[in-house]
Amino acid sequence: MPLNKNERVEIVPYDKRWPEEFKKLAKIIKDHLGDLCLSVEHVGSTSVPGLPAKPIIDIDIVISDESKIKEVTEKLRTLDYSPEGKRGIPQRWAFARKNEFTPNDGKGRTWRDHHLYVCPQDSKELKRHIFLREFLRNNPQKALEYGEIKKRYSEEFGFDRIGYSEAKTDFLEEILKLGQPDYSLEKAGPLDP
Repeated sequence: MPLNKNERVEIVPYDKRWPEEFKKLAKIIKDHLGDLCLSVEHVGSTSVPGLPAKPIIDIDIVISDESKIKEVTEKLRTLDYSPEGKRGIPQRWAFARKNEFTPNDGKGRTWRDHHLYVCPQDSKELKRHIFLREFLRNNPQKALEYGEIKKRYSEEFGFDRIGYSEAKTDFLEEILKLGQPDYSLEKAGPLDP
């Protein structure tokens, strides 16, 4: 579903059901896309055990290269995802859910809110997502610090999602500097909108 800009930024305690929900979503997507999909990655804060997060699962579908995007888009449409283009971020295509039944696999199941993106395997955005996920999973003290920052800024910014995302930039930038210089947030969009 499209982002509701009138919703408060809500940070909740980590939920052990998030990885299980991701696995179910990933299976439907992988089964539907077949060989077009190299992998489906759980990224964002819900992918880090113990990290408080907005209760929205971030998913990156990894494809071999940009030449596959048209075919992937058509297949995702049949699951009731709508393409939203790159939304200003190179090598990353966003897809909105039609409703709570998306992905519609014909079983009438409702799904947890999630953001779906498609990235070529060489995408800087994908590399940033994976680097940050792995760093926070392997550095629990930094994850704890990030969780406190997220909670503080969610209270401070309330309904201002852009302000909330921008406020976290310095912390994320410091982590990304440990990776490669081209992971800079200045060259792409926010990691956890």
